[in-house]
Amino acid sequence: MAAPVLAQTPDVVIGYENNGADPYMVTQGLGLFQKNIPGHVSLKFFDSGPAAMSALASNSLQFMCGLGIPPYVTGISQGLPFAIVFNQERYTTDAGIVVRPGKGINSVADLKGKTIAIVVGSQASFELATFLDQAHVPLDSVRQLNMSPPEMHVAWSTGSIDAAIVWDPVFDALQGLGGHVLKSDGDLPQDASSYNICIVNTQWAKQNPKIVAAFVRAMDQGVTYTKEHPDEALAIMAKQSGVTLPVAKAELAGYDIYSAQDQLTPKVLGSGAGVATSATTKTLENTAKVLMKIGRITEMPSNFASAVDSSYAAEAVKSK
Repeated sequence: MAAPVLAQTPDVVIGYENNGADPYMVTQGLGLFQKNIPGHVSLKFFDSGPAAMSALASNSLQFMCGLGIPPYVTGISQGLPFAIVFNQERYTTDAGIVVRPGKGINSVADLKGKTIAIVVGSQASFELATFLDQAHVPLDSVRQLNMSPPEMHVAWSTGSIDAAIVWDPVFDALQGLGGHVLKSDGDLPQDASSYNICIVNTQWAKQNPKIVAAFVRAMDQGVTYTKEHPDEALAIMAKQSGVTLPVAKAELAGYDIYSAQDQLTPKVLGSGAGVATSATTKTLENTAKVLMKIGRITEMPSNFASAVDSSYAAEAVKSK
C-alpha cells in the first residue's frame, strides 16, 4: 500500500524595515505571523526598500513591509508583478529633513550648495524633489550622498553631512544630536503622502490567497492590540525597534495607523471601483510623476489601480 502524500507546508519569508515604533513591531513581537499563517514563517531585515525589491521579484521573499512608495513605484514601472495588500501607516512627524545647526539652513532654499544624506530611490528621493520644487530650488544644486540610515547616523557624528532626509529611528536620533527639523512628511499633501506599505508578489499571492489573507489578519491584530493595550504595545515596540519607551511613544504619535477595516476606505486602499481614486492609488500616480521628472523611472506604470489590492483586507475583515 502506497504511503499517503502529505501536503507540503510552504515557507513564508516576510521582509521588513525598522521604521521605529509602529504596530508591525507588535505583530512581530507577539508572534502573530506564526500564529495566523499556515506555513514556516521567517523574518528578514532590510536596511531600505530598494534592497528588498529583487528578493521579492525572485520569490525568495513573499512579503515586504515598511516599504516606502518610491521603490514600489520603481518596481511596478519595470513591470514587476507587485500589489499593496496592507497600507500600514502614513508618516506625519516621524520622517523628514533634519539639518545641522550652525550651517545657515533656515529654509528649504538654504539647502542649495549643501550636502544632504539620502537613501537614493527611497521615499526620500520623492520628498527631497517635492520640497525643493516647492521652494524653486534645482535638484542638482544640492549635493546628495547615498547612504543607509545607520550610515547617516555615523556621518552626522563625524560632521560630513549638513542635512539628512530620513525616517525613524534615525530621524529621532539626529534630533537628539542637535538636529533641527526643516520639513516633516506631514507637510506632504494627502494624495502624495509618505506611507509604509506591505506588498506581495501577485503571482505568488494568486496561488496562496489564504496565506495572504492570514498575513493581513496578523497585521490587523497588531493594530488592534496597539489600540486596546497601548502601554503593553509601546513596550513591545520599544524592544523590537531598539529604542526607549519615551522615544517609542513619540514615534508612534508621528503615524496615522490603519486597520484592516481602514484599508477599505477612500483614505487608504479603497474598495472595488473606489481603489482607482483612493489616497494610496493617487499617491502612486503623483509619486510616479515626480520620479519621472527627476529621472528615477523612465516609464509610467500603465495601471496604478492594479498595483493596489484590498481584496485580502476584505477577506480578513470578513473572517474576524
